[in-house]
Amino acid sequence: MTLQQLRYLIAIAEYGSMNAAAYNLYASQSNLSTAIRDLERELGITIFKRSNRGVTLTSEGTELLGYARQVVEQANMLENRYAKDSGQRTRLAVSAQHYAFSVQAFVNVIEQCDTSDYEFVMRETSTGQIIEDVGSFRSEIGILFIDSFNERVLEKAWTDANLVFHPLFDARIHVFVGAHHPLATREIVRPSELEEWPYLTFEQGTENSFYFSEEPLSYLPHRRMIRVSDRGTITSLLTHHNGYLLSTGVLSDEMQQGIVSIPLDTNDVMQVGYLIHRERKPSPLLEQYIAQLSQIVRHNPHVEAYLGT
Repeated sequence: MTLQQLRYLIAIAEYGSMNAAAYNLYASQSNLSTAIRDLERELGITIFKRSNRGVTLTSEGTELLGYARQVVEQANMLENRYAKDSGQRTRLAVSAQHYAFSVQAFVNVIEQCDTSDYEFVMRETSTGQIIEDVGSFRSEIGILFIDSFNERVLEKAWTDANLVFHPLFDARIHVFVGAHHPLATREIVRPSELEEWPYLTFEQGTENSFYFSEEPLSYLPHRRMIRVSDRGTITSLLTHHNGYLLSTGVLSDEMQQGIVSIPLDTNDVMQVGYLIHRERKPSPLLEQYIAQLSQIVRHNPHVEAYLGT
């Protein structure tokens, strides 16, 4: 087993195909295929399932990927630490639910970065993918919410992945609607008043269960539902369609025009926090990102209780 094989493994898993990984690594596809085939033979496992659409990890491959990331990350740290005439490369990878404050903190860290050699990755993705990304060391930190409904299920998922959840803030549930919406002028909205309007929700991939939903009260019945995968589409739907979204009440900059946030008449509370792997020692850049998160949410008027340190 070699570091090169492990690096090929990580790249193929991230790009989803041998061809794309080879292109981005400036390597031949045959070299990547041979490296993975040799690795599978050496370990006695099948790492990838191959199809016309690309490759996907097997359960054994997913477990190996987690170890591979740890080995390569440590090897990179050693190389950067002892290589002559080279500084350590700055890197930060974040996986998060679709929260504007997590992106704002990410941008702030980039703007304050004064190194000439860096890599930043921001993934707005599904709940299950966040746990997988942090558990496999693909991302340094994951941001998601919990409440009394999903806490037990998500806690088991992140505990199984050897992750620790750090609460950041509590927020009352708010309803996002367009300024043109019939409910837009209300000071508070009752859950029953939402039944006739389309429910907007973020797609959760293969784990599209109530427990992995990005929105609170996902278990309530909805006659009309629209699933999307990005904040841009949600913003457009809110602006031009009479749907609604349940969230923390923290509007992003692009939502300030044409979208209003109204408290929902419920005692349920969302708790937003971040996940970090138990075996990861936070880098200065990760600590800076967490500090930015804390600074942004601490002074937000919709945050009921700031819980960060």
